[in-house]
Amino acid sequence: MLFPSRHFCLAALFSALMPCCGEPTAMPAVYPPSGPSQASKSKNPIPESSHTNLLVIFAEGEAALRTGDLPLAEKKFRSILALDPQSGSAYANLAVIAMRRKQWDHALALLQKAHKLEPQIAGIELNIGLVQFHRANYAAAIEPLSSVVRDQPDSQQARYLLGLCQVFTEQFAEALTTLDPLWSEMSADVMYLYVLDIAAQSAGDRELDEKILQRMLQIGGNTAEYHLILAKAYLNRQEPEKALTELAQASAANPNLPFLHFNSGLAYVRSGDNDRAESEFRQDIVIEPDLPDNDEQLGFLYSHLQRNDEAEKAFRDALRYDPKRTASLLGLTKLYLQEQKYKQALATVDAALKLAPNSQNAHFMRGQALLREGRREEGRQELAAAQKLLNSGLEKDRAALNEDRVPNPELTQQP
Repeated sequence: MLFPSRHFCLAALFSALMPCCGEPTAMPAVYPPSGPSQASKSKNPIPESSHTNLLVIFAEGEAALRTGDLPLAEKKFRSILALDPQSGSAYANLAVIAMRRKQWDHALALLQKAHKLEPQIAGIELNIGLVQFHRANYAAAIEPLSSVVRDQPDSQQARYLLGLCQVFTEQFAEALTTLDPLWSEMSADVMYLYVLDIAAQSAGDRELDEKILQRMLQIGGNTAEYHLILAKAYLNRQEPEKALTELAQASAANPNLPFLHFNSGLAYVRSGDNDRAESEFRQDIVIEPDLPDNDEQLGFLYSHLQRNDEAEKAFRDALRYDPKRTASLLGLTKLYLQEQKYKQALATVDAALKLAPNSQNAHFMRGQALLREGRREEGRQELAAAQKLLNSGLEKDRAALNEDRVPNPELTQQP
């Protein structure tokens, strides 16, 4: 038995495992102007004497940004805007500051303003992709990252991030095309191999899957991180006993390794040891109390064991940390249907459908709830929508994939 995950999370791992995402300000931090912006030239010409001031202030802002003095850097770039309100370069640098502060929504607004004013600014598409990536808006990150890869096909950072986003959004064939050119320079990196392996398995490329596993074993290493990722590869291959062996070695190297207990819980679920699985998830909650995946997995476990009150609490705890967890919403819906709480079931399934409008399971459960509420025509329409999705084959294939999929919450963590 394997429980579904949120979105099959794939993005950035903690810094010890991350191959090339690095700091969010990987693009050049400063864009020194040769003068005022073109917009300002045409609207409100700036006196020639101010041109020198702009260059001086930009240099001072650059120096402050380079030394990490963000308040001073922000002051300098805002003073640029006071002289030249249409300076896309100033907005872009303020976005860099917001990114370093992990103020992702604010950074995105600043980058969009900068891009509108001066679309030619070098690196701005990469930073837009990075911000969307950190906002967990992986679909929106694909377009700007694709643009960077088209213009700079040798950009390892952009290509790797694009591949992660494509895997996250289940574009596995595209991910293979994106990630494969990195093999020569990154095949010694176990995290790259793991992400590539997920794409290969999901795309049905068994030959590449085997090649990647052999490469993992070949590069070896005795770090806790290496054993953790190799364990996850075994979990993906439906080999929980081998995964547990690797997890034991990871624990011996670093018993406090993030996500060690979470993945041990998954391995014990797959091996049928529910008591050990519950214990591992609970240990991980102590270490990582803000990680909703532990609560979600406990919700699935308790539902399977028909411990409904505990399952409901676990799902609710997961949603408290992340209200967009479709799997938890559907887990609650299933519980409420079993308990004949149809109004509650409709509330949770409606929330799930806003996040996943093409979910066959969600339409089916909503149809059941409506029928039992006496809303027969609406219920039949929902069941028909569910059947249409099932007949298309797409949802059937996706369901088959989700059944065997290993959740990867560690890959959503920011460095």
